[in-house]
Amino acid sequence: MASTKDYLNFILEQLSGLEDVSSRAMMGEYILYYRSKVIGGIYDDRFLVKPTASAKRLMPDAAYELPYEGAKEMLLVDNVEDREFLQTLFNAMYDELPAPKKSKKK
Repeated sequence: MASTKDYLNFILEQLSGLEDVSSRAMMGEYILYYRSKVIGGIYDDRFLVKPTASAKRLMPDAAYELPYEGAKEMLLVDNVEDREFLQTLFNAMYDELPAPKKSKKK
């Protein structure tokens, strides 16, 4: 089941207090970026983030879920109604995320 544009728009609205949050459609799902770093995504209308140390600390009871078959497990964000929490989560995770890969141009 692919994610809906409505759910993506809801999550983006919840994150609207942060600067430089963007998304990219990918095979019916959406990858979420925060200041150019991949932070998570929307998969089957579930908001999943990378399991960084700070994400695990802020969501100690979060379920690990697969975004799609063959992928690494991610943390399910179930507190999507709380804008302040989501902003705290993104800011806490940012420094732990890898820098964007440089594209190889030929």
